Amino acid sequence: MLCNTLIIDTRKELPAKYKKSISDNDTTVYITGKIKDALDYIQSREPDLIIVSDSISEPLGDFCEKIRVLTYNLRPIIVALSKSDELKDKIKVLEAGADDYISEPVNIKEFQMRIKAHLRRELETNLDNKTLLPNKKYSIRTLKRTLADNSDWATLLISIENFKHYIEVYTEFAGDKVIQTLLAIIKSTLTETDFLSRLSEMEFLIITKSAAAEKLASYLTYAFDAVAPRFYSHEDTKRGYMLLQGDDEAGIRIEFVSLLISVISSEFDTYINPEHLINKMQRIKNLAKLPSKSNYIVDRPKISGEIDNQTKNNKKIVVLEPDLALELLLRTTLELQGYDVLTTVEENEIPAIFIIDAGDNENKRELCSKIKNNSIFVNSKIIMTSNHHDKSAILNTGADLYLPKPYELSTLIKWVEYFMNEINY
Repeated sequence: MLCNTLIIDTRKELPAKYKKSISDNDTTVYITGKIKDALDYIQSREPDLIIVSDSISEPLGDFCEKIRVLTYNLRPIIVALSKSDELKDKIKVLEAGADDYISEPVNIKEFQMRIKAHLRRELETNLDNKTLLPNKKYSIRTLKRTLADNSDWATLLISIENFKHYIEVYTEFAGDKVIQTLLAIIKSTLTETDFLSRLSEMEFLIITKSAAAEKLASYLTYAFDAVAPRFYSHEDTKRGYMLLQGDDEAGIRIEFVSLLISVISSEFDTYINPEHLINKMQRIKNLAKLPSKSNYIVDRPKISGEIDNQTKNNKKIVVLEPDLALELLLRTTLELQGYDVLTTVEENEIPAIFIIDAGDNENKRELCSKIKNNSIFVNSKIIMTSNHHDKSAILNTGADLYLPKPYELSTLIKWVEYFMNEINY
């Protein structure tokens, strides 16, 4: 499933022999003797390697030039097969864009090893340096082939939530250990035909069969949460969250790392291109978010209308500040920044941020806990301000940021922007 090879050859026996020699679990091979079919295949599936024989109706050099013009964005390897052993013919075809020239007849073992070497080099140039998994560029190419095949498939987008914050607290070395643990869990569940790649620092992609997808997502969330306590210090484990120190003695409550997985299959919808599919997976993933716990969501027809509502740019901020002068100042400043400032929450309204003055008021702290425990506000952030500098007590209520008073207004605005970027990512 990983590598894709196209053989363009009008003969019958030899291309079949070549196909058999290089086909395995990591390589799929398609044969055609028609130039039009070959060009269509190249555009729809972006093969890694093209083997073209001089049995076609066009001169070999001219056809290699045509392929190079057609594939300037994806740059496949081109191997030319020819009955000629003349040096001038070899030079002409190589100058036209071929990467290799093989004179026939060729020893089948030599042919197999040369093709495998080309494919290995092609794959190595598209690997993520740390995990040695296919990178985003190769993932998009593989998704394009999957969509073009019109076969049964399912994709899982796996995101490690709070991973960047984890690295800030525990260093990149600890972050690498988290990745290694996750990959060990994932690889233990995959079959030989499944595809696994790394899209970004904290996102991974699996392509599998639709029947296996939901069971796979369920196991991954369970297994990751089972080993996750090993990632933290005794102090953080006892506290129940990570503590990131901010400027001006601010303390940021960071939830533990968890997995969010979105599952999409070929069962309910069709997709125009790989980018369309990846964007859909990233959007619906946020609907699965739970506090401090891994979760997954499977795309169903009924949720298609919810996605846009949940992912639109949310600029609502609730300000609960007993000091009327400060409340007016906050409201005016935030509105000038383009935010929609509220003092109450209406039904069906989901603010992005709550700014609450806790003071020594237990009711305000209880309010913070109620907000955090309400599934409606699972993606909302809470900034708690107070003259009473008990950072732990405030963060333990569920606040995302403790900001001691008096604070600079510019400091508050900086944190608002920080959380808004995180929420509307």
